[in-house]
Amino acid sequence: MDNIDFEKAHREQTRWRILKVLDAGRPLPVSELVISQALDDATLGLTPNTLRRELTYLSDRKLLTIHGRHAAVWSAELTHFGIDVVEYTVDCMPGIARPKKWY
Repeated sequence: MDNIDFEKAHREQTRWRILKVLDAGRPLPVSELVISQALDDATLGLTPNTLRRELTYLSDRKLLTIHGRHAAVWSAELTHFGIDVVEYTVDCMPGIARPKKWY
């Protein structure tokens, strides 16, 4: 029987959902407060620190740009590569739970 790493699956699902929220907010940056509210019903149990950790991860992967890192509230927007990942025009790297393309 395979062991499922629930924490890893949770992180990867959170990252995908963040990318989808930012895609819905394009072309404007989306505040972390809006991202948190949008993901609140997804039962992800995001803390502000967890959200910032995942935003930083996605920024390090060049999928999004973070604005206001030294301000009280961050905002983020997708890079062209992040848009391509969300739109399934490029392969998705490990670490993000992008569903398989069904169409």
